[in-house]
Amino acid sequence: MADTDKPLLIKRYASRRLYNTETSDYVTLEDIAGFIRQGREVQIVDLKTGDDLTRQYLLQIVAEHESKGESVLPVDVLTDLVRSYATGMQAVMPQFLASSFEMLRDSQAKMVENLAAIPNPLAAVPGFEALRKQQEAFLKTMMGGVPGWGGSGPAKEDEAPASTDDIADIKKQLAELQKKLSKL
Repeated sequence: MADTDKPLLIKRYASRRLYNTETSDYVTLEDIAGFIRQGREVQIVDLKTGDDLTRQYLLQIVAEHESKGESVLPVDVLTDLVRSYATGMQAVMPQFLASSFEMLRDSQAKMVENLAAIPNPLAAVPGFEALRKQQEAFLKTMMGGVPGWGGSGPAKEDEAPASTDDIADIKKQLAELQKKLSKL
């Protein structure tokens, strides 16, 4: 049984192949992204030198997702990140980003708690239950793989898949959140 409290150790061989030390097999970047989505911490080290390569590979995973059209980072945010390397902002940027993501996780978790805890007089309004389920599906989709959030991840088998309209609404809401974050 793997100890999920410790980071999963991945060793990079000279051939650039990545080796999972827990399962004794080779893994891909997509496998590593999957471990992270499941809430697992990952550490990637060079077998020969012992150098920690985790940051390099995490950036590569983000870059691959962004290049496939799975954009999460708006261009103005990426531009600001590039600028931060040439300014005094480089020192405070890591703290700012970590705090921003922590605040996002906390606010989304609280919103879910509030939706579940408050008896709502609107519940008797026709269509309210469908709207509530859509909001819940959106939050589960957004936070499904984020460690520390009580979401259950991807939709369960007994849940209907999101319709095209639902996905379009979710994309619109996500774009609005991205705009707000970029203004911060």
